[in-house]
Formats: sequence, C-alpha cells, structure tokens
Amino acid sequence: MRRILLTGGAGFIGSAVARHIINTTDDALCVLDKLTYAGNLDSLAEVSQSPRYCFEQVDICDRAEVARVMDSFRPDCLMHLAAESHVDRSIDSPDAFIETNINGTYCLLEAARRYFQSLTPTDRASFRFHHVSTDEVYGSLDDGDGYFHETTPYAPSSPYSASKAASDHLVRAWHRTYGLPTLITNCSNNYGPYHFPEKLIPLIILNAVDGKELPVYGDGRNVRDWLYVEDHARALYLVATTGRVGETYNIGGTAERANIDVVRQICRILDTLQPRPDGTSYEEQIRFVADRPGHDLRYAIDATKIRRELGWTPLETFESGIRKTVEWYLSNREGWCRRVLDGTYNRERLGVRSNDLAT
Repeated sequence: MRRILLTGGAGFIGSAVARHIINTTDDALCVLDKLTYAGNLDSLAEVSQSPRYCFEQVDICDRAEVARVMDSFRPDCLMHLAAESHVDRSIDSPDAFIETNINGTYCLLEAARRYFQSLTPTDRASFRFHHVSTDEVYGSLDDGDGYFHETTPYAPSSPYSASKAASDHLVRAWHRTYGLPTLITNCSNNYGPYHFPEKLIPLIILNAVDGKELPVYGDGRNVRDWLYVEDHARALYLVATTGRVGETYNIGGTAERANIDVVRQICRILDTLQPRPDGTSYEEQIRFVADRPGHDLRYAIDATKIRRELGWTPLETFESGIRKTVEWYLSNREGWCRRVLDGTYNRERLGVRSNDLAT
C-alpha cells in the first residue's frame, strides 16, 4: 500500500485522480488543496468517507504547512496537480499564476527536498515527486506541423503556459541539482465530469440547455487534442508508480478536433438527448466572438512513449467520451452544476481545514 499526497486534489483532474486511487487501489491518499474557486469538495464526495482518505486545506505556497502535512502523512509519492489553469484568467490577472504555478511549485519542491533528505536510504529509493504539466508549454503547431514530443522545445504563448513552463524547468533542476526523484507529464486538453463551467465543453453544454449563446473564439478553427479525464487519471497514476525517474511523458487522447467541431458535436448530442422546444438544433445558439489574444492554433500530442514504456492507452474515443460527458452534465444539472453556478459550493468551503486519516 502506497501513501500518496495529492496537491490540487479538489480540482477537475485532481479529483479524478483521487477517485481513481480510492476506487481502484489499496493506497492511502491525502488530498491537499487551497480550495480556490476551482476547488470543489463536492467532486470528492464519492470517496470522502473512505478510511484511506484524508483532506488538508493548505496553500502550496505555505511551506511550513506543506512540511507539516508531509511530516504527519509520510508520503511515498507526491503527485503535484495544484495550479491556476485557465488561460483567459491568466491574461486578465497573471499574478495568481506566477504565485501558484511558479512560487508554489518552488515551495513544494523545497518541502519535498527537505522531507526526502530525512528519509532512510530504503525509503528514498521508493519516493517519487510527480509534477503534472500541460502541452501548452510547447507553444503552437501549424496545420501539418506534426506533433509535440517530449523533446519539443518550449515556446509558451500565454501567462498560464509560461508559468507552467517555468515550473517544469524548476522540477528538472531539482532533479539534476539535488537528486530529487522527479517525473513530469504534459497532457492535452482534458474533458469529462466535474469540469468547472468556465472551460469550453461544460460551458457549451450548460449554456445550450439554459438557452444562452454558445460563444466560440474567432472562426472556431483552433485545434486541440482531447483526452477524457478518467483516461488521464489512469495515466497519471501509472507514471507516478511505474515511470522512470527523471523522465517526461506526454499524455494525449489522439483525438484532434477543431473547437467549432466540438461545439457542433455537443449540439448534435443534445439535439438527441434533450431537444429544444422549438424543434431546431442547438447550433442556432452558436455565436462567434472576438478571438483570445495570442490564441494558439493547434496542439497535438505524440503519446508513443507512454504507450510503449508503460502500456497505457486511452479507453475512451472522443465520440464515447463526449457523449458520457454530456449525459453526466444533464444528469447533474440540478446537483453539482447548480451548486457551482450559484456559488453554494464556494460558500460552504469556508472553515474547512482537515480531517484525520483512519489507520
């Protein structure tokens, strides 16, 4: 049984990792999360009663609190997912991205280094620091330009991607300089249940059924490689537990789609599952809006390395995954979605701090 400390575990991807660990392994899990607007304990409700689960409301920039949790929980593996991640927010207000993604990762690395040095040689041999990053650090591909590989030079375009690139470099430096046993993963765009509604897919689903406009940047031709979040969670756990120390693994869904095609596919699914009262398609609600500054044209991941070395492949196609996602949002519109949209989840997070892990 491993003991895994998961930062950002109340977020979209982090909560999927938490559910995967508690539901499919015997590992003990401690979720560490600051509970910003994107952290939602509702997303962890399914696993929160497990005797192998505990929660700590801690900011990764608070090195003393991180050290306290590490010393008390004694993890074998630290999976670092805590990050500010919304590109539009990073353009409007980059400060939080610099603070969390760069300074926060630095604080976490230093806490991990101190903890690692305190371990016995046997325990050091099994400890891992897994840093979860994004394909956006590689910049933009033109049509026909191939794919991002683990050795693709970094060329970030937004404050968000630049802050994640910086954190990647810090992790590599701490491995090379201090010998901290690190791994890095760079993933493509995730989608699936429990995704905060500011992101494209949940925004389109919820706007559509609420009769609102469906905003699409520019001409909608920007291309992303889509990865179902539960497939990503499996990959992250596999890398953290069996990946080679010092290595980087790209994780992608091999499901490139233009944004406008994603929106239209969601509309077609909704046309079947929940038709509009007037009988017309939800595509009537699509509106093209001014493009995002510095909007990257295309992202595309080559996931050959993780498939070859670790045997991971996605279980969901985009067609199966997007239908499951639409069905989940329709089924949870009056529960999880409504609590997010009206702010109930956010008000209830106040005063949350920690709970003990049963032994």
